[in-house]
Amino acid sequence: MQIARIKLVGMDPEQLDNICTEIKDIANKVGASVSGPVPLPTKKLKVPVMKTPCGDGMHRGGGGGNWERWEMRLHKRILDVGANERLMHQITRIKIPSNVNIEIQLTD
Repeated sequence: MQIARIKLVGMDPEQLDNICTEIKDIANKVGASVSGPVPLPTKKLKVPVMKTPCGDGMHRGGGGGNWERWEMRLHKRILDVGANERLMHQITRIKIPSNVNIEIQLTD
């Protein structure tokens, strides 16, 4: 039996959990096996930027000065679902927000 590994990546963990519960509910209705969601480690992207647009100010390290630190967190979830045609058709019809990336891999 084929297994579909569904990987979800997004910035809002609540959205990811809602999509995971939708997928689990669909799989339970169809009667397919489900394992997960498994939360993977959160990736933190940190970007230091200058506060002033002209670039003037303190360029020394140590003083803190005119630097801001922006951070973006990417949350990940993995679901393994027993794949059949009916289930996969229903999963592809789920409305997924634009800031959530979904990747589906079929394995034997």
